[in-house]
Amino acid sequence: MTTDTACPACAKHTARDEELKKKLLNRLRRIEGQVRGIEAMIESDAYCNDVLTQSAAVNAAINAFNKELLACHIRSCVKRDLLEGHDEVVDELVATMQKLMK
Repeated sequence: MTTDTACPACAKHTARDEELKKKLLNRLRRIEGQVRGIEAMIESDAYCNDVLTQSAAVNAAINAFNKELLACHIRSCVKRDLLEGHDEVVDELVATMQKLMK
C-alpha cells in the first residue's frame, strides 16, 4: 500500500503574467550575480568590511524581492482565497510574514 506523503502546499501554484515573471527572475539573477561577487571576494581574500558591505547589499536586494513578491501574493492569491471563503489563508499569510520579519 502506498501513501501520499506530499505536502498539501506543494500542489499550489500561482499563475504570473510574463512581465511580472520576467521582473522577478531578473531581480533574482542580479542577486545571484551579487552572491557570486561575494564568493569571488572571499576567494581573493578581500577586506572583511568590503565583503560585509556587499553582503548587506545582497540582504537588501533579497528584502526588496520579498516585499515585491509579498505584495503580489496579497493582491492576487490571498485576495482570491478570501473571496472564495478560504479564511485559512490569513493564518498562512501571518506565518509567512513572521518568517520574513525574523
